[in-house]
Amino acid sequence: MANGQWYPAEWPDRIRALADGSLRPAVPRRAATVMLLKDTAAETVVHMLRRRASMAFAGGAYAYPGGGVDPRDDEHQIHWAGPTRAWWAARLGVDETAAQAIVCAAVRETYEEAGVLLAGPTAESVVGDTTGEEWEADRAALVARDLSFAEFLERRGLVLRSDLLGAWTRWITPEFEPRRYDTWFFVAALPHGQRTRNASTEADRTVWIRPQDAADGYDKGELLMMPPTIATLRQLTAYGSAAAALAAAPGRDLTPVLAQARLVDGEIVLSWPGHDEFTKHIPTGGASA
Repeated sequence: MANGQWYPAEWPDRIRALADGSLRPAVPRRAATVMLLKDTAAETVVHMLRRRASMAFAGGAYAYPGGGVDPRDDEHQIHWAGPTRAWWAARLGVDETAAQAIVCAAVRETYEEAGVLLAGPTAESVVGDTTGEEWEADRAALVARDLSFAEFLERRGLVLRSDLLGAWTRWITPEFEPRRYDTWFFVAALPHGQRTRNASTEADRTVWIRPQDAADGYDKGELLMMPPTIATLRQLTAYGSAAAALAAAPGRDLTPVLAQARLVDGEIVLSWPGHDEFTKHIPTGGASA
C-alpha cells in the first residue's frame, strides 16, 4: 500500500531540468514551524493542520503551524526572555539578528495559525485567553503584514518567551522546488489557559493527534505529509511528555537536511540524507517508484 508521502507530479521534470542546467535553484526563504504539544491524562498529542487542497505548496498535506520570516523582525529590539540572542544564534547557526527573526517567526506563526501566543507581560508569565475583538484585530493585522510581530509585542507590552521553545531540526526545500524554504522546526508546550483554534486561512482542518497515530495514518496512505513532517512525528514518538521533548531539544542535531537528486544507471534517485524511507527512484521516462 502506498504511504502518504507528498510527491508533486512535476518533480521528475524539474529534477531533469536541474540536472541539465536549464533550471536555476530559487534562493530558500528563512522560515519557522512549531510542533505544539499538549499532555492529556492518557497521552501526549501534537497540534496539526491540514493545508487546503487549493494551496500551491503542499495542498492537502498535514503540517504544523509555520511560515516565513518577516525581515522587519531582524533589527527591532524587543523584550526577550530565556536564552540570549547570542545563544540562539549559536544554536540556529545564524547571526543574532537572524536568530531573533527566526524565533519571532516561530512565535508569530503559532499565534497567527493556532491562536496560541508564547509571550507574556513578564519574563515569567504568558498571556491567558487570546480571543476577543482586540486580539483578533491584531492577529489579522499580523497576517496581512500590516503589523510586524516586534511592533505587536511592543504595542501590548509583551515579553517574547524564547525559553518556551526548543529547536528540533532544520530542513531545506529541495533545489528543484519553485518555492523553497530554509525551515527551523521547534517544539513547544501549549501554555496553561490557552487553547488552539483554526485561525489560518490556509487550513481547512486542525487536529490534536498522537504522533504515533499520525504516523500510522501516513503509513496507511490516509494522511498526506511532506518528508519533514512525518520524520519529526516519528522522532516525537520517543517522548512521553511535552516536557521530555523540550528537554531533549538542546541536544538535537540541527545540520540542515537537503534532498539530493542524482542519475544512477539510467534513473534519477531522489533521497534525503539520513532518511532512507523517502528515497524515490524515477526512471528517465517519467514514472516514479
